[in-house]
Amino acid sequence: MGRALSLVRLFGRNGALVAPLLILLLLAFAVPVGMMLTRGVTEQELPETWPRTAAALQAWDGQGLPSDTVARTTAEEMVAARRGGTLNRVANRLNYDIVGSRTLIFSTAARLAGGTRITGLADLTAIDPRWGERETWAALRHASGATTSFYLWASLDRRVDPDGAVVGVPREQAVFVGIFLRTFKISAVVALFCILLGYPVAYLLATLKPRIANPLLILVLLPFWTSTLVRTTAWVVLLQTNGVVNGAVQWLGLSDRPLPLLYSRGGVYIAMVHVLLPFFILPLYGVMRRVPSDTARAARSLGANPLTAFVRVYLPQTMPGVIAGAVIVFTLALGYYVTPALVGGGADQMISASIAFYTNQSLNWGMAAALSILLVAPLGAVLLAGRAVSGWRPI
Repeated sequence: MGRALSLVRLFGRNGALVAPLLILLLLAFAVPVGMMLTRGVTEQELPETWPRTAAALQAWDGQGLPSDTVARTTAEEMVAARRGGTLNRVANRLNYDIVGSRTLIFSTAARLAGGTRITGLADLTAIDPRWGERETWAALRHASGATTSFYLWASLDRRVDPDGAVVGVPREQAVFVGIFLRTFKISAVVALFCILLGYPVAYLLATLKPRIANPLLILVLLPFWTSTLVRTTAWVVLLQTNGVVNGAVQWLGLSDRPLPLLYSRGGVYIAMVHVLLPFFILPLYGVMRRVPSDTARAARSLGANPLTAFVRVYLPQTMPGVIAGAVIVFTLALGYYVTPALVGGGADQMISASIAFYTNQSLNWGMAAALSILLVAPLGAVLLAGRAVSGWRPI
Protein backbone atom coordinates (compact mmCIF):
# COMPACT_ATOMS: atom_id res chain seq x y z
CA MET A 1 0.00 0.00 0.00
CA GLY A 2 2.81 2.36 0.88
CA ARG A 3 4.61 1.59 -2.38
CA ALA A 4 1.43 2.27 -4.36
CA LEU A 5 0.94 5.61 -2.61
CA SER A 6 4.56 6.52 -3.36
CA LEU A 7 4.03 5.76 -7.04
CA VAL A 8 0.86 7.87 -7.08
CA ARG A 9 2.69 10.80 -5.45
CA LEU A 10 5.62 10.37 -7.87
CA PHE A 11 3.29 10.36 -10.85
CA GLY A 12 1.49 13.40 -9.47
CA ARG A 13 4.72 15.36 -9.33
CA ASN A 14 6.03 14.19 -12.72
CA GLY A 15 2.79 13.38 -14.53
CA ALA A 16 3.25 16.08 -17.14
CA LEU A 17 6.68 14.68 -18.05
CA VAL A 18 5.67 11.04 -18.44
CA ALA A 19 2.16 11.57 -19.80
CA PRO A 20 3.25 11.79 -23.50
CA LEU A 21 5.18 8.53 -23.17
CA LEU A 22 2.28 6.80 -21.42
CA ILE A 23 -0.16 7.99 -24.07
CA LEU A 24 2.18 6.80 -26.83
CA LEU A 25 2.54 3.37 -25.18
CA LEU A 26 -1.21 3.15 -24.68
CA LEU A 27 -2.11 4.06 -28.25
CA ALA A 28 0.77 2.39 -30.09
CA PHE A 29 1.16 -0.75 -27.98
CA ALA A 30 -1.49 -1.56 -25.38
CA VAL A 31 -4.57 -0.81 -27.50
CA PRO A 32 -3.43 -2.69 -30.67
CA VAL A 33 -2.25 -5.68 -28.64
CA GLY A 34 -5.48 -5.74 -26.66
CA MET A 35 -7.56 -5.54 -29.84
CA MET A 36 -5.55 -8.35 -31.38
CA LEU A 37 -5.94 -10.58 -28.31
CA THR A 38 -9.71 -10.11 -28.32
CA ARG A 39 -9.77 -11.93 -31.67
CA GLY A 40 -9.06 -15.10 -29.74
CA VAL A 41 -12.33 -14.96 -27.79
CA THR A 42 -14.72 -13.25 -30.21
CA GLU A 43 -16.52 -14.37 -33.34
CA GLN A 44 -16.78 -11.98 -36.28
CA GLU A 45 -17.01 -14.00 -39.49
CA LEU A 46 -20.44 -15.63 -39.23
CA PRO A 47 -22.30 -12.92 -37.23
CA GLU A 48 -21.14 -10.23 -39.67
CA THR A 49 -21.57 -12.21 -42.90
CA TRP A 50 -24.71 -14.25 -42.12
CA PRO A 51 -26.40 -12.18 -39.35
CA ARG A 52 -29.89 -13.72 -39.75
CA THR A 53 -28.50 -17.25 -39.78
CA ALA A 54 -26.44 -16.47 -36.69
CA ALA A 55 -29.50 -15.16 -34.84
CA ALA A 56 -31.58 -18.18 -35.88
CA LEU A 57 -28.89 -20.65 -34.80
CA GLN A 58 -28.57 -18.93 -31.41
CA ALA A 59 -32.29 -19.61 -30.91
CA TRP A 60 -31.85 -23.28 -31.93
CA ASP A 61 -31.51 -25.60 -28.93
CA GLY A 62 -28.82 -27.72 -30.62
CA GLN A 63 -30.91 -30.87 -30.44
CA GLY A 64 -31.83 -32.71 -33.61
CA LEU A 65 -31.62 -30.59 -36.76
CA PRO A 66 -32.61 -26.93 -37.32
CA SER A 67 -35.94 -26.05 -38.91
CA ASP A 68 -36.67 -25.52 -42.59
CA THR A 69 -36.82 -21.77 -41.90
CA VAL A 70 -33.20 -21.79 -40.72
CA ALA A 71 -32.19 -23.75 -43.82
CA ARG A 72 -33.89 -21.25 -46.14
CA THR A 73 -32.28 -18.32 -44.32
CA THR A 74 -28.88 -19.95 -44.59
CA ALA A 75 -29.37 -20.57 -48.32
CA GLU A 76 -30.43 -16.96 -48.96
CA GLU A 77 -27.47 -15.49 -47.08
CA MET A 78 -25.12 -17.98 -48.72
CA VAL A 79 -26.14 -16.71 -52.17
CA ALA A 80 -25.88 -13.08 -51.02
CA ALA A 81 -22.41 -13.69 -49.57
CA ARG A 82 -21.29 -15.32 -52.83
CA ARG A 83 -22.44 -12.28 -54.79
CA GLY A 84 -20.79 -9.93 -52.29
CA GLY A 85 -17.47 -11.82 -52.30
CA THR A 86 -17.59 -12.55 -48.56
CA LEU A 87 -18.38 -16.26 -48.71
CA ASN A 88 -14.78 -17.22 -47.95
CA ARG A 89 -15.07 -15.66 -44.45
CA VAL A 90 -17.69 -18.18 -43.32
CA ALA A 91 -16.12 -21.00 -45.33
CA ASN A 92 -12.71 -20.49 -43.72
CA ARG A 93 -14.19 -20.17 -40.21
CA LEU A 94 -16.21 -23.37 -40.54
CA ASN A 95 -13.22 -25.15 -42.05
CA TYR A 96 -11.25 -24.42 -38.85
CA ASP A 97 -13.84 -26.50 -36.97
CA ILE A 98 -14.57 -29.22 -39.54
CA VAL A 99 -11.96 -29.93 -42.19
CA GLY A 100 -13.57 -29.96 -45.64
CA SER A 101 -16.29 -27.47 -44.78
CA ARG A 102 -14.84 -24.89 -47.15
CA THR A 103 -15.63 -27.17 -50.08
CA LEU A 104 -19.12 -27.74 -48.67
CA ILE A 105 -19.88 -24.01 -48.49
CA PHE A 106 -18.52 -23.11 -51.93
CA SER A 107 -20.05 -26.09 -53.76
CA THR A 108 -23.45 -25.48 -52.14
CA ALA A 109 -23.31 -21.76 -52.94
CA ALA A 110 -22.48 -22.57 -56.58
CA ARG A 111 -25.50 -24.89 -56.84
CA LEU A 112 -27.76 -22.27 -55.28
CA ALA A 113 -26.47 -19.59 -57.63
CA GLY A 114 -27.24 -21.96 -60.52
CA GLY A 115 -30.94 -21.80 -59.71
CA THR A 116 -31.53 -24.63 -57.23
CA ARG A 117 -34.51 -23.71 -55.05
CA ILE A 118 -34.45 -24.32 -51.31
CA THR A 119 -37.77 -24.87 -49.56
CA GLY A 120 -36.38 -26.69 -46.55
CA LEU A 121 -33.54 -28.62 -45.02
CA ALA A 122 -34.19 -31.61 -47.29
CA ASP A 123 -33.25 -29.56 -50.34
CA LEU A 124 -29.91 -28.55 -48.79
CA THR A 125 -29.25 -32.17 -47.85
CA ALA A 126 -29.98 -33.17 -51.44
CA ILE A 127 -27.16 -30.87 -52.56
CA ASP A 128 -24.72 -32.30 -50.00
CA PRO A 129 -25.53 -34.94 -47.34
CA ARG A 130 -23.39 -33.07 -44.79
CA TRP A 131 -26.19 -30.50 -44.42
CA GLY A 132 -28.21 -33.32 -42.86
CA GLU A 133 -25.61 -33.91 -40.16
CA ARG A 134 -26.01 -32.25 -36.75
CA GLU A 135 -22.25 -31.75 -36.51
CA THR A 136 -22.31 -29.29 -39.43
CA TRP A 137 -25.06 -27.15 -37.89
CA ALA A 138 -23.49 -27.41 -34.43
CA ALA A 139 -20.24 -26.00 -35.84
CA LEU A 140 -22.18 -23.12 -37.41
CA ARG A 141 -23.94 -22.55 -34.08
CA HIS A 142 -20.61 -22.46 -32.23
CA ALA A 143 -19.44 -19.74 -34.64
CA SER A 144 -22.64 -17.66 -34.50
CA GLY A 145 -22.24 -16.05 -31.07
CA ALA A 146 -20.48 -12.83 -30.14
CA THR A 147 -17.92 -14.69 -28.02
CA THR A 148 -16.33 -18.08 -28.46
CA SER A 149 -14.07 -20.53 -26.69
CA PHE A 150 -13.30 -22.37 -29.92
CA TYR A 151 -9.83 -20.92 -30.47
CA LEU A 152 -8.74 -21.33 -26.86
CA TRP A 153 -9.84 -24.97 -26.78
CA ALA A 154 -8.19 -25.57 -30.16
CA SER A 155 -4.95 -24.11 -28.74
CA LEU A 156 -5.15 -26.79 -26.05
CA ASP A 157 -5.87 -29.57 -28.58
CA ARG A 158 -9.52 -29.68 -27.52
CA ARG A 159 -12.82 -29.05 -29.27
CA VAL A 160 -16.50 -28.77 -28.40
CA ASP A 161 -18.56 -31.66 -29.78
CA PRO A 162 -22.18 -31.27 -31.02
CA ASP A 163 -23.46 -32.07 -27.49
CA GLY A 164 -21.44 -29.20 -25.99
CA ALA A 165 -18.87 -31.41 -24.26
CA VAL A 166 -15.16 -30.61 -24.47
CA VAL A 167 -13.26 -33.52 -26.03
CA GLY A 168 -9.74 -34.05 -27.31
CA VAL A 169 -8.97 -33.68 -31.00
CA PRO A 170 -7.67 -36.72 -32.93
CA ARG A 171 -4.10 -37.67 -32.07
CA GLU A 172 -2.79 -36.62 -35.52
CA GLN A 173 -4.20 -33.10 -34.98
CA ALA A 174 -2.99 -32.65 -31.39
CA VAL A 175 0.12 -30.48 -31.75
CA PHE A 176 -0.16 -27.34 -29.64
CA VAL A 177 0.21 -28.82 -26.15
CA GLY A 178 3.46 -30.44 -27.25
CA ILE A 179 4.72 -27.17 -28.75
CA PHE A 180 3.83 -25.26 -25.58
CA LEU A 181 5.67 -27.80 -23.40
CA ARG A 182 8.67 -27.64 -25.73
CA THR A 183 8.65 -23.83 -25.59
CA PHE A 184 8.62 -23.75 -21.78
CA LYS A 185 11.29 -26.47 -21.58
CA ILE A 186 13.66 -24.66 -23.96
CA SER A 187 13.09 -21.34 -22.17
CA ALA A 188 13.75 -22.91 -18.76
CA VAL A 189 16.93 -24.66 -19.92
CA VAL A 190 18.21 -21.45 -21.54
CA ALA A 191 17.53 -19.52 -18.32
CA LEU A 192 19.35 -22.22 -16.30
CA PHE A 193 22.42 -22.11 -18.56
CA CYS A 194 22.44 -18.31 -18.37
CA ILE A 195 22.47 -18.56 -14.56
CA LEU A 196 25.34 -21.05 -14.55
CA LEU A 197 27.42 -19.11 -17.09
CA GLY A 198 26.41 -15.57 -16.20
CA TYR A 199 26.84 -15.63 -12.43
CA PRO A 200 30.64 -16.11 -12.48
CA VAL A 201 30.98 -13.43 -15.16
CA ALA A 202 28.89 -10.93 -13.19
CA TYR A 203 30.81 -11.77 -10.01
CA LEU A 204 34.11 -11.20 -11.79
CA LEU A 205 32.96 -7.85 -13.19
CA ALA A 206 31.64 -6.74 -9.78
CA THR A 207 34.80 -7.64 -7.85
CA LEU A 208 37.46 -6.38 -10.28
CA LYS A 209 38.80 -2.86 -10.14
CA PRO A 210 36.92 -0.43 -12.42
CA ARG A 211 39.89 0.11 -14.76
CA ILE A 212 39.84 -3.62 -15.54
CA ALA A 213 36.13 -4.31 -15.16
CA ASN A 214 34.94 -1.53 -17.48
CA PRO A 215 36.71 -2.85 -20.62
CA LEU A 216 35.41 -6.34 -19.83
CA LEU A 217 31.90 -4.92 -19.39
CA ILE A 218 32.09 -3.57 -22.95
CA LEU A 219 32.49 -7.17 -24.15
CA VAL A 220 29.19 -7.98 -22.44
CA LEU A 221 27.51 -4.91 -23.90
CA LEU A 222 28.87 -5.54 -27.39
CA PRO A 223 26.12 -8.06 -28.34
CA PHE A 224 23.48 -5.38 -27.66
CA TRP A 225 24.96 -3.36 -30.49
CA THR A 226 24.71 -6.27 -32.92
CA SER A 227 21.49 -7.41 -34.56
CA THR A 228 19.99 -10.66 -33.26
CA LEU A 229 19.62 -11.83 -36.85
CA VAL A 230 23.32 -11.24 -37.50
CA ARG A 231 24.36 -13.11 -34.35
CA THR A 232 22.04 -16.02 -35.17
CA THR A 233 23.30 -16.19 -38.74
CA ALA A 234 26.85 -16.25 -37.40
CA TRP A 235 25.95 -19.30 -35.31
CA VAL A 236 24.51 -20.96 -38.42
CA VAL A 237 27.93 -20.58 -40.03
CA LEU A 238 29.84 -21.71 -36.92
CA LEU A 239 27.69 -24.76 -36.15
CA GLN A 240 27.40 -26.26 -39.61
CA THR A 241 28.96 -29.64 -40.41
CA ASN A 242 32.19 -28.14 -41.77
CA GLY A 243 32.07 -25.10 -39.49
CA VAL A 244 34.54 -23.76 -36.97
CA VAL A 245 33.04 -25.56 -33.97
CA ASN A 246 33.06 -29.00 -35.56
CA GLY A 247 36.54 -28.35 -36.93
CA ALA A 248 37.80 -27.52 -33.43
CA VAL A 249 36.08 -30.56 -31.90
CA GLN A 250 37.71 -32.92 -34.40
CA TRP A 251 41.10 -31.15 -34.17
CA LEU A 252 41.07 -31.61 -30.39
CA GLY A 253 40.22 -35.29 -30.85
CA LEU A 254 36.91 -35.03 -28.98
CA SER A 255 35.06 -36.68 -31.87
CA ASP A 256 36.08 -38.45 -35.07
CA ARG A 257 33.04 -37.20 -36.98
CA PRO A 258 31.14 -33.87 -37.23
CA LEU A 259 28.58 -33.37 -34.49
CA PRO A 260 24.95 -32.63 -35.50
CA LEU A 261 24.95 -29.13 -33.99
CA LEU A 262 23.02 -27.22 -36.63
CA TYR A 263 19.25 -27.81 -36.92
CA SER A 264 19.25 -29.55 -33.55
CA ARG A 265 18.12 -28.78 -29.99
CA GLY A 266 21.75 -28.36 -28.91
CA GLY A 267 22.30 -25.66 -31.52
CA VAL A 268 19.17 -23.84 -30.34
CA TYR A 269 20.45 -23.88 -26.75
CA ILE A 270 23.90 -22.61 -27.75
CA ALA A 271 22.63 -19.76 -29.90
CA MET A 272 19.86 -18.66 -27.53
CA VAL A 273 22.15 -18.70 -24.48
CA HIS A 274 24.67 -16.55 -26.35
CA VAL A 275 22.01 -14.07 -27.46
CA LEU A 276 20.26 -13.81 -24.08
CA LEU A 277 23.21 -14.07 -21.70
CA PRO A 278 23.74 -10.26 -21.44
CA PHE A 279 20.14 -9.89 -20.26
CA PHE A 280 21.07 -11.99 -17.23
CA ILE A 281 24.51 -10.56 -16.53
CA LEU A 282 23.60 -6.87 -16.52
CA PRO A 283 20.83 -6.87 -13.84
CA LEU A 284 22.87 -9.25 -11.69
CA TYR A 285 25.95 -7.06 -12.08
CA GLY A 286 23.94 -4.05 -10.91
CA VAL A 287 22.85 -5.92 -7.78
CA MET A 288 26.34 -7.24 -7.05
CA ARG A 289 27.80 -3.75 -7.25
CA ARG A 290 25.54 -2.70 -4.37
CA VAL A 291 26.49 -5.63 -2.11
CA PRO A 292 28.82 -4.37 0.66
CA SER A 293 32.16 -6.17 0.42
CA ASP A 294 32.70 -6.06 4.18
CA THR A 295 29.81 -8.46 4.91
CA ALA A 296 31.70 -11.46 3.53
CA ARG A 297 34.87 -10.35 5.32
CA ALA A 298 32.89 -10.04 8.56
CA ALA A 299 31.58 -13.60 8.09
CA ARG A 300 35.10 -14.93 7.55
CA SER A 301 36.35 -13.01 10.60
CA LEU A 302 33.68 -14.82 12.62
CA GLY A 303 35.01 -18.20 11.56
CA ALA A 304 33.17 -18.99 8.34
CA ASN A 305 35.26 -20.49 5.54
CA PRO A 306 35.12 -18.75 2.10
CA LEU A 307 32.53 -21.20 0.73
CA THR A 308 30.24 -20.79 3.75
CA ALA A 309 30.60 -17.01 3.66
CA PHE A 310 29.71 -17.01 -0.03
CA VAL A 311 26.72 -19.37 0.27
CA ARG A 312 25.23 -17.95 3.47
CA VAL A 313 26.15 -14.26 3.20
CA TYR A 314 26.99 -13.14 -0.35
CA LEU A 315 24.69 -15.38 -2.44
CA PRO A 316 21.44 -14.44 -0.61
CA GLN A 317 22.18 -10.75 -1.16
CA THR A 318 22.54 -11.33 -4.90
CA MET A 319 19.40 -13.47 -5.29
CA PRO A 320 17.20 -10.50 -6.38
CA GLY A 321 19.58 -10.03 -9.32
CA VAL A 322 19.60 -13.75 -10.11
CA ILE A 323 15.80 -13.90 -10.07
CA ALA A 324 15.44 -10.70 -12.10
CA GLY A 325 17.93 -11.88 -14.73
CA ALA A 326 16.40 -15.37 -14.91
CA VAL A 327 12.87 -13.97 -15.29
CA ILE A 328 14.03 -11.59 -18.04
CA VAL A 329 15.80 -14.39 -19.94
CA PHE A 330 12.90 -16.80 -19.49
CA THR A 331 10.28 -14.32 -20.67
CA LEU A 332 12.35 -13.24 -23.66
CA ALA A 333 13.03 -16.88 -24.59
CA LEU A 334 9.30 -17.70 -24.53
CA GLY A 335 8.66 -15.39 -27.44
CA TYR A 336 11.85 -16.05 -29.39
CA TYR A 337 11.31 -16.69 -33.08
CA VAL A 338 14.39 -15.91 -35.21
CA THR A 339 16.96 -18.11 -33.48
CA PRO A 340 14.91 -21.36 -33.26
CA ALA A 341 13.66 -20.79 -36.82
CA LEU A 342 17.19 -20.53 -38.25
CA VAL A 343 19.22 -22.82 -35.98
CA GLY A 344 16.64 -25.41 -34.90
CA GLY A 345 15.07 -28.22 -36.87
CA GLY A 346 11.41 -28.92 -37.44
CA ALA A 347 11.08 -30.57 -34.02
CA ASP A 348 12.66 -27.56 -32.25
CA GLN A 349 10.26 -24.82 -33.37
CA MET A 350 8.63 -22.86 -30.55
CA ILE A 351 5.10 -21.52 -30.21
CA SER A 352 6.16 -18.21 -31.77
CA ALA A 353 6.58 -20.03 -35.10
CA SER A 354 2.96 -21.22 -34.91
CA ILE A 355 1.76 -17.69 -34.10
CA ALA A 356 3.73 -16.34 -37.07
CA PHE A 357 2.24 -19.04 -39.32
CA TYR A 358 -1.35 -18.24 -38.37
CA THR A 359 -0.70 -14.48 -38.61
CA ASN A 360 1.20 -14.28 -41.88
CA GLN A 361 0.29 -17.38 -43.90
CA SER A 362 -3.09 -18.85 -43.00
CA LEU A 363 -4.46 -15.46 -41.79
CA ASN A 364 -6.27 -17.23 -38.95
CA TRP A 365 -5.94 -14.33 -36.55
CA GLY A 366 -8.30 -15.88 -34.03
CA MET A 367 -6.01 -18.85 -33.61
CA ALA A 368 -2.92 -16.61 -33.47
CA ALA A 369 -4.59 -14.49 -30.77
CA ALA A 370 -5.61 -17.56 -28.74
CA LEU A 371 -2.06 -18.95 -28.83
CA SER A 372 -0.77 -15.52 -27.77
CA ILE A 373 -3.22 -15.42 -24.85
CA LEU A 374 -2.04 -18.82 -23.64
CA LEU A 375 1.54 -17.57 -23.93
CA VAL A 376 0.91 -14.26 -22.16
CA ALA A 377 -1.07 -15.74 -19.26
CA PRO A 378 1.74 -17.92 -17.82
CA LEU A 379 4.17 -15.12 -18.62
CA GLY A 380 2.27 -12.84 -16.23
CA ALA A 381 2.30 -15.61 -13.62
CA VAL A 382 6.09 -15.94 -13.96
CA LEU A 383 6.57 -12.19 -13.53
CA LEU A 384 4.37 -12.12 -10.42
CA ALA A 385 6.14 -15.18 -9.01
CA GLY A 386 9.50 -13.54 -9.67
CA ARG A 387 8.45 -10.42 -7.77
CA ALA A 388 7.13 -12.54 -4.91
CA VAL A 389 10.30 -14.64 -4.64
CA SER A 390 12.51 -11.57 -4.76
CA GLY A 391 10.64 -10.05 -1.82
CA TRP A 392 8.58 -7.63 -3.91
CA ARG A 393 11.65 -5.72 -4.92
CA PRO A 394 11.60 -3.99 -8.31
CA ILE A 395 12.71 -6.28 -11.14
